[in-house]
Amino acid sequence: MEFNGKLLDGMVIFSQVIKSGSFTKAAEISGHSTSYISKEVNKLEARLGVRLLNRTTRSIKLTPEGELYYQQCQQIIDHATAAETLLSGHQAEPQGTLRISCPVSFGLAKIRPILAKFIEQYPKINVELDLNDRKVDIITEGWDLLIRASVEMEDSSLISRRLTSARSATIAAPCYLAKYGTPEHPTDLSRHNTISYSNLKQPNVWRYLLNDGSTVEVNVTSRLISNSPEMELALCIAGQGITRLPSFNLTDELQTGKLVQLFPELPEVDIGVYVVYPSRKHMASKVRHFIDFIFAELGD
Repeated sequence: MEFNGKLLDGMVIFSQVIKSGSFTKAAEISGHSTSYISKEVNKLEARLGVRLLNRTTRSIKLTPEGELYYQQCQQIIDHATAAETLLSGHQAEPQGTLRISCPVSFGLAKIRPILAKFIEQYPKINVELDLNDRKVDIITEGWDLLIRASVEMEDSSLISRRLTSARSATIAAPCYLAKYGTPEHPTDLSRHNTISYSNLKQPNVWRYLLNDGSTVEVNVTSRLISNSPEMELALCIAGQGITRLPSFNLTDELQTGKLVQLFPELPEVDIGVYVVYPSRKHMASKVRHFIDFIFAELGD
C-alpha cells in the first residue's frame, strides 16, 4: 500500500463535529476557532473527493458517504484511545458507542431483557443496537460485533464464538392440517404449501436428519419467502402454510395449540447462536466487556 502521511488528518475533528452537532460546539470543545474547524472538514472532503456533510446556517446532516465514513472513524478513534490507555499501563474503562447487529427475534426475546442491566453496569457505554435479519458486513458497515443464528457458520477470518443454541421446529396450524392433511415424513412437504426464510442460501431446500443418521433434502414450494420470521409465524398461525423456525421465535404457540409441531420423532436440528467479531487482538474495552457480559447472562 502506498504511504499516505495524511491518512488520518481531519478525522478526529470531523467526528467531533458530528457528535457535537455543529461546527461552533466542536470548536468550543476542541479549543479551536469555528473557521479552523470548517477548514479542516473542507480539506478532508477535498482529500477524499466526496461531500461528507450537507450544511445549512442552522444544521448539518451527513451524506450517505459521510455516514459510512463516520462509523469507520469512530471505530478507529475508539481503538486508538484503547491502545493509548493500554500503553500507559492502565486498564481502559469501557466507554464509547458499541454498535451491535442482532436478529430481530433473538434481540427481542433474549437481548431486550438483559440490555438495561448492561447499560446500568457500564454507564459510559452507549449502545446502538440494530435488529435485522439480513446478512451484514461487519467491517464495511462498521459494526463492533454481530449476533447471528445458523446451523453452520461460514468459514471466515472473523472470530465466531458459540453463545447458545436453539432447536429448529417444523410447524403448522391445526386449520391448515385439517384442510390439507398432516405430512408424515419430511418428503411429504414437497406436496404442501410452505413458508420459507429468504436469508438462507437455499430457502426452498429444507434439510432433515433422520433417525438412522442420514439426511434428506426436500425441495419445497413456498407460497411466501420472507426475511421476517415474525411474518412467517403470523402466516403460519393463519393457516397459510407450513414453516420451520428456531425455538427462540416461538413463545407459547405450541403449548396453547395455536400450532402443531411436525416430525417430533426426528432428531432435532441444532441451530447455533454465535457472537461474531473481527479479532481477539487489540479488542476495545467496550467490546470485551459486552462479550463477557452476554456469555455470563446467556451462554450455555
